[in-house]
Amino acid sequence: MSQARDHGGDHRLIRPFRNRVTGPGSVARRGVAAQLAAYAPVLPVLIVSVVVLVAVLCGAGTIWLPLLAVGPALAATTGGPRGVLRVGLLAAVLGAALGTRNRVPGHELTAVLSALVAVTLASSLASALRARRERVLAAVRSVAEAAQHALLKPVPATVGPFQVAVRYSAAAAEARIGGDFYALVPTPYGVRLIVGDVRGKGLPAVGTAALVLGVFREAAYDEPDLFAVVGRIERSLARNLGVDDFVTAVVVGYPRAGHLEVVNCGHAPPLLVRGSGTVVTVEPDRPASPLGLRTLTDEIPSLQALAFADGDQLLLYTDGVTEARNQLREFYPLAEGLARHVSDEPAGTLTALHEELLAHVGGRLHDDAALLLLRKPAASHLDAGEDISVPPGSVVSEPGDTTSRPTRSWCTREFGARQ
Repeated sequence: MSQARDHGGDHRLIRPFRNRVTGPGSVARRGVAAQLAAYAPVLPVLIVSVVVLVAVLCGAGTIWLPLLAVGPALAATTGGPRGVLRVGLLAAVLGAALGTRNRVPGHELTAVLSALVAVTLASSLASALRARRERVLAAVRSVAEAAQHALLKPVPATVGPFQVAVRYSAAAAEARIGGDFYALVPTPYGVRLIVGDVRGKGLPAVGTAALVLGVFREAAYDEPDLFAVVGRIERSLARNLGVDDFVTAVVVGYPRAGHLEVVNCGHAPPLLVRGSGTVVTVEPDRPASPLGLRTLTDEIPSLQALAFADGDQLLLYTDGVTEARNQLREFYPLAEGLARHVSDEPAGTLTALHEELLAHVGGRLHDDAALLLLRKPAASHLDAGEDISVPPGSVVSEPGDTTSRPTRSWCTREFGARQ
């Protein structure tokens, strides 16, 4: 089986930068936000006190009294209905005392206090509605989190011979779920993984992602050939997707020690980090259509064989990362960021990348974004030339499955036969 060259024609090299540790800026911002949230319930009382103090010092009759309504109006955004009523009662009592002290005409004082009572009641109702919406949103988020855990199962820190880390951010932050997906499973034919992106957003995209992941998890265990895994996903999508729908994905296999297989179906090219720190963009040998569009084109994805030695890392991601723009409409330079932050700890590398990505876009992503980093530790229990596939006829049990079945033997074909 031929191997792709590290410095060959289709691979773009990015020289390593010195690893940079992210500063405490984001932590400090979160601390300030937490302090402001803690003091938020006190702000309405503080505003009422300031208005009263200014009115006492200036003694300008009814000029300052209408500003007392700011207190209960603000309390509606930070507290419950009872808190709003307390602030409104405090503002009404202080307003009446100020009006009497400054000899405000009775009809003017009555109008001001009536307006204050009306604002207090309306704010109390708004606070009750807000609390109800927050409860509904919390229930929706809990359901969405459960659905996401079922769809995107947590990936352990180590899978087979690899260290693994994943970061996922949904554009719909309230729901915490989107159309990007990933999966990594150990199989009788080596560790296999997929990272992909469904066209569109919302529940239809989530349903398509669930379909792809379900087929992948089954096919990854059943099929000894990586092309057969991709073919089963393609056939399933052809039966279930609409005319304009498609899925981009990268499917990766580790059939034996020191070698990766990559099949790219219209997805962003993975980034390969050599042990020296050099970042290589793994462009496909030839362009291929996304999954679900095979019937509309004659393009067949190619299988690339990559040497994957101890200390090497592979980053798979979705376009929500590379298409993230800052205020100047500049895309986030993922390859350069990876070269800056690469380390021996995949979780630390992705944390630094994610924080830099959020800083680049100003705090919130406008598209789903997924990052999956695979690292082959220098110290491995596998020998350099050992095949990690299970010998034919061995019995393997899937996680959570009480049944066992014999495995199939690893079969090797030349690229021409695959195509």
